Amino acid sequence: MLQTFNENNRDILININGDLVHRDQAGISPFDAVVQGGDAVWEGLRLYDGRIFKLLEHLARLRSSAKALAFESIPSDDELIQEIRRTLEANCMQDGVHIRLTLTRGVKITSGMDPRLNQAGPTLIILAEHKAPVYDTSGLSLVTSSIRRFPPDCLDPKIHHANLLQSILAKIEANVAGADDALMLDTRGFVAETNATHVFIVEGGAVITPHTVACPEGITRSTIIDICAENRIPCHVTDLSLTEIYRADEMFCTGTMGELAPVTLVDGRTIGDGEVGALTWRLSELFQEETIRAGDMVV
Repeated sequence: MLQTFNENNRDILININGDLVHRDQAGISPFDAVVQGGDAVWEGLRLYDGRIFKLLEHLARLRSSAKALAFESIPSDDELIQEIRRTLEANCMQDGVHIRLTLTRGVKITSGMDPRLNQAGPTLIILAEHKAPVYDTSGLSLVTSSIRRFPPDCLDPKIHHANLLQSILAKIEANVAGADDALMLDTRGFVAETNATHVFIVEGGAVITPHTVACPEGITRSTIIDICAENRIPCHVTDLSLTEIYRADEMFCTGTMGELAPVTLVDGRTIGDGEVGALTWRLSELFQEETIRAGDMVV
């Protein structure tokens, strides 16, 4: 699975601290905290027919992460929504759009890790692209990575930060193995998530997903759990071992960029009968309905 360039994005305008600039001229200072140390928080948003799915929930997670990192200044929801709206309107975007919202600690007076050097900020970056869901809905292949997800006593995964080296290293392993993505374990050996998405399996008619002990609190993940409750589909949150993954009847992963995507192969083991399962299809249809119902109007 390799994304390709979308010609519709050739002349998009990027919003950097309220300034709308062509993608080829967009840039931030080499003294910015995100350049110096990956010191930033981010959210991925998706636009459906003028509405951003679960926008307020995403902004709440952004604010929570920025507070955990002790950012001195955090824009209000109204300010963020205004800039998102300006960006979408400037690019004439209404549907089929993915938005990368990044908030850095800001610009330092000199290079260094000390946050006290950040005396201007934060820096707000809004990147909106024409981008359909990135995963193949016929079934993904995963390979288990040697890279482990941090537990909260090392680095709390509830901080949705921009230092993504663990995910990048895991993705390199997946690429080398010829898989679509990498399955990542926690330090106890239980499944955490993939390098980019949350994980669900189906066993005996029940939907099962790991605890968020070593992965972020996923908004799409929470939506699937809520959909299961609303439709009386059994759903459990528990530790999952690789053996439980291998013997699952169905498997799928969730995330804003890829929505809900089935998984049919893990470490060379065929999941179920190797086809997209009936419950996976049903949940995908219910999720699509939810994207229409739970969107916040911005354009």
